[in-house]
Amino acid sequence: MTRTAPLPTRSAGTLRAVQAGAALSVVVLLFQFVTAGQVLADASGARDGHGAGAIALHVAGLLLVVATALHARAGGARWPVVVSAAVFVAGFVQAAVGDGGNMAAHVPGSLVLAVGTVWVTAWAFTRQA
Repeated sequence: MTRTAPLPTRSAGTLRAVQAGAALSVVVLLFQFVTAGQVLADASGARDGHGAGAIALHVAGLLLVVATALHARAGGARWPVVVSAAVFVAGFVQAAVGDGGNMAAHVPGSLVLAVGTVWVTAWAFTRQA
């Protein structure tokens, strides 16, 4: 007798998309933390790299919002959509604060982005497809 694996459900596919978007977001965040350290150390070109990373973080954040929304529509949890959307919006606030040079707010704001992103990532990778 042979056994066949069950066909993946729609929510399994959307969970994989959430996992991919979350992993991408974490990688971009790590890049941002590295370039932030270089900016603080006055390394040449670090500010440009950090700015490019901010754009990449916006893109990755949008992908994560879309993936969590699709997963929720397929029957998954809804709270990750809210957290992902809040982090996405906070990323734009973070960019504006950083452009303004307010490091007293920019640095703690980065921790808010990190906590929200890691929270959704941890949730996504503890689910079974």
